[in-house]
Amino acid sequence: MADKKKQYLEESDEILVRISGYDVPGNKNIYTGLTRIKGVSWNISNALCTKLNLDRNKKISELSKDRIAKIEQALKNLEVLDFIKNRRVDFDSGESTHLFGVELEMRKEFDIKRLKKIKSYKGMRHALKLPVRGQRTRSHFRKTGIAVGVKRPKVGKKS
Repeated sequence: MADKKKQYLEESDEILVRISGYDVPGNKNIYTGLTRIKGVSWNISNALCTKLNLDRNKKISELSKDRIAKIEQALKNLEVLDFIKNRRVDFDSGESTHLFGVELEMRKEFDIKRLKKIKSYKGMRHALKLPVRGQRTRSHFRKTGIAVGVKRPKVGKKS
């Protein structure tokens, strides 16, 4: 018990570094830590480390404030190839962009609402809370609250 408490205290004392609105643990290296930001994949993290000449194995807690500011600026003005971006040929604008954080979540939610509104196959699958990308439904994706098997009559209830 004392070991668990000691381990918890050691973990809670870790340094958190704020990058683009996300808390990144300071004990992670830069390459791994940047992937904690929503919308930053391993490819984007690698591209940022290469572009900004950052040592991928250096800890995030060792970064200076101006280095963190440079990382945030590079995330805002991301210049990578189109196939790495998460918004290729956007439905509204037709351009390829890369979104991060809350903006990415909102855009994804609006896309799902649009699919539901036009009643496309994918929209209907979303509405029914079934798998959208062709997975089998024989043994998984059962709706919650539906009992599988035979329902027994209630015993002891007199009419």
